[in-house]
Order: sequence, then structure tokens, then C-alpha cells
Amino acid sequence: MRHTFERLLFSSRWLLTPFYVALLIPLVALLAKTATHAVEMISRFPTQGEDELILAALGLVDLTLTGSLVVLVIFSGYANFVSRVDVEAHDAWPSWLIGIDFSELKLKLMASIVAIAGIKLLETYMDIEHIADRQLAWQVGIFGAFVIAALLLALADKFAHSADPHD
Repeated sequence: MRHTFERLLFSSRWLLTPFYVALLIPLVALLAKTATHAVEMISRFPTQGEDELILAALGLVDLTLTGSLVVLVIFSGYANFVSRVDVEAHDAWPSWLIGIDFSELKLKLMASIVAIAGIKLLETYMDIEHIADRQLAWQVGIFGAFVIAALLLALADKFAHSADPHD
């Protein structure tokens, strides 16, 4: 009875698979938004000022980072929680993407969130004459909270690994 129950629990990890498949939807949506953004940038290029071009480029960087974050969650989450992936059977797959453990995934997620928030803050700074002080203060505060959270997570992870006798 216990063995059957444990097998059932262990097999339940496959229930996560639809979640990773569902993450393909926002990835495709981000791709479509990136294409739209790029076409707009090209069409406005002749009349665009330097600041507008920089803002458009930052928008593309933001979308790219977000797409990369989704891919990172799909691959490393699947490999960590559902099933191992045979990287050697797939020459084009980067082995480091599959080799990210849950601790590294958390740190990479937080680093990506901080980077995305930083880009949003930079976009605000580039258009500061049209931004209310209150909105700017909230963005700076939220960015600061993300940075502090990332630092605390990294410190907690470092302490956890240094206290682990298996390392």
C-alpha cells in the first residue's frame, strides 16, 4: 500500500508538464509583440530621435529578457521537477540550461526580474519629463525592493550551501 502511494505521488510530477507547455503561449505572445515592436521601430526610424530609438531598443531588450526568462523556467523547471533531459541526444541543446538546479533557477529568476525592473526604470528616466513624481518614486521603491530581495535570496542561498555538509 505504501509503495503504491509513493509511486502515485512520484508519478504526479508529470502533472506539471501542462504548465510548462502552457508557458509556450506567453513565449509566442512575446515573440509577436517583439516583431510588432521591431516593425514599428523600423518604420519610425527616419523621424525618430536618439532618445526614442534608445527607448525602442530598451523595449526590445525587455521583451528579450522576458522571453529568455520564460525559456529558462520551461527547461530548468521541467528538468528539475518532471524528468531528466538527455542533453547528449540533442546536440543543439545547451547543457547549462538543463543543468540549472532549483537554487540557481531562483537566483536567475530574481536577477532577471531585477534586470527587467531596471530597464523599466531606465525607460522612465529616458522619458522623465512626462512622468509624475509619485510614479517615479513607486518605480524606484519597487526596483529597490527587488534588489534587496535578490540580495537576501543570494545571501540565504550562500549560507544554506556553506552550512550543507555535502558540499
